[in-house]
Amino acid sequence: MKKFKTPAWGRAEGKAKEGGLNAKGRASYNKANPGKPGLKPPAPKPKTEKDAKRRSSFCSRMSGMKEKLTSEKTKKDPNSRINKSLRAWNC
Repeated sequence: MKKFKTPAWGRAEGKAKEGGLNAKGRASYNKANPGKPGLKPPAPKPKTEKDAKRRSSFCSRMSGMKEKLTSEKTKKDPNSRINKSLRAWNC
């Protein structure tokens, strides 16, 4: 019997140590969700106006999630996934 393996974006090998997904994680997510627009890497230093808007949108969305949807312990933990991703995007 073949053991089912979850996609890389759901396992540690698809997650970046500094937060978010690495290239392998983004590729596995895009493969698993063909009808959706592909995930892009973080835009910490936007080169275009479109990237600047994308970064601003991400920062406001994730900051709101951090305030409303996480525990007090997670909010203060510098190693939580949400805090790592906010740092990676320079939020």
